[in-house]
Amino acid sequence: MEWNFQTAEELAAALRAGEVTSAELTDEAIARIERDDKAINAICVPDFDRARAAARAADQARARGEDRPLLGIPVTVKESYDIVGLPTTWGIPLHRNYLPAEDAVQVSRLKTAGAVVLGKTNVPLGLQDVQSFNEIYGTTNNPWDHGRTSGGSSGGSAAALACGFGALSIGSDIAGSLRTPAHFCGVYAHKPTLGLAANRGMVPPPGPALPTDPDLAVVGPMARTARDLTLLLDVMAGPDPLTLGVAHHLTLPPARHERLRDFRVLVLDEHPLIATGAAVRAGVNRVADALVYAGARVERHSPLLPDLTEAALLYTQLHFSGAVARFPVEAYEQFRTLAAALSADDRSLGAVRLRGMVFSHRDWIEANNRRELHRHDWRQLFAEFDAVVCPITPTPAFPHDHNPDPTKRRLDIDGVEYPYLDQLVWAGVATMPGLPATAVPAGRSPEGLPVGVQLIGPMFEDRTPLRLAELLEQRIGGFQAPK
Repeated sequence: MEWNFQTAEELAAALRAGEVTSAELTDEAIARIERDDKAINAICVPDFDRARAAARAADQARARGEDRPLLGIPVTVKESYDIVGLPTTWGIPLHRNYLPAEDAVQVSRLKTAGAVVLGKTNVPLGLQDVQSFNEIYGTTNNPWDHGRTSGGSSGGSAAALACGFGALSIGSDIAGSLRTPAHFCGVYAHKPTLGLAANRGMVPPPGPALPTDPDLAVVGPMARTARDLTLLLDVMAGPDPLTLGVAHHLTLPPARHERLRDFRVLVLDEHPLIATGAAVRAGVNRVADALVYAGARVERHSPLLPDLTEAALLYTQLHFSGAVARFPVEAYEQFRTLAAALSADDRSLGAVRLRGMVFSHRDWIEANNRRELHRHDWRQLFAEFDAVVCPITPTPAFPHDHNPDPTKRRLDIDGVEYPYLDQLVWAGVATMPGLPATAVPAGRSPEGLPVGVQLIGPMFEDRTPLRLAELLEQRIGGFQAPK
């Protein structure tokens, strides 16, 4: 039997039933990587010897009667997570030889759950791109069209899943880094509520790996089905044992509904600051039509929706003020000079990004206060709706563009060019207020490229968009392997 494209849930059942061993699953996954990954370049740091040893240990544990959530299941891990014995570089050449002293908390949780780690997946330089390429490990190609990007920054993980290189992967998200690669590669991902999953050990090298709470950023699961996302989120969720975990125990509330027809959904396909491509709009409409057909309450407009323009500006300010915090002082001074030269009338997203890069602490506090007002608005919206359906980015996967200056890149949306970084506004809809968002496949473009949408839910009610994703998968289908 071909096991590589079976779900984690199916693999767990087969392992429990004795139909296959972890050693067999691991050998089959490694053989597939060795055969197919030369064209994709998803697995940038293989760890096959230790994977085989972990698989044998998993089989022995099962023979002793043990049964853990991921016992014996092959998985991959984004390169940015610390794993003892493997380099953590974030694609930064200066740190190509950095070896962390301990596993990231999420890697520890994977291993405790019994997962077999096949290796690490590729990322962009510093995790700061919508593509996955760097000087150390090269470029990860989209499995559906090798001339296009797999997305970023968890692009290696999404491509690995689409190619059958492991049943699950873990990534991270601050600007759609889980959701965009899932959308581009036709798989599933979940951006958890901000703070739901501990992120210690997912830190730029050389660390240290402290139990901090970085603004906007989350770690989360990727899979080929919605149910597998839930399985992996249950392993990942929970506070850091060094901080809140000392006193807090996590219990997520159940999904608001179990039937599709009971959901109340707001559907968005237009953003005031960027166009939505026809292929993505069709994907949103496909999901909306499935909801209507199932009897769900679907609305296209609501006065409760927070202002998307202000939300995008706030997200841009908060994100880019943090993104450059580790840059050299010389670079910061250059940004200050450029920002000072901007016209006071320039309200473009490019200008907002530049001003955000040189935010003062007072500026950040003011932006954070306005974010709290948005969070309150979202609470009011989710008293009337259970989820929001909207794009992840305006287009399917685009051709590789490695211009070292992102401000010089352009995104083609149905023949009209837009600034490359403006596509981040859809990711920011959920990221800025810290909401959970599940990326789900929603069909194909006319060129045959995957198209996904995101299902945004209420804070700490992650099971609601995840359950909606599962029900939609049953209605419209889900992952399909690239041909």
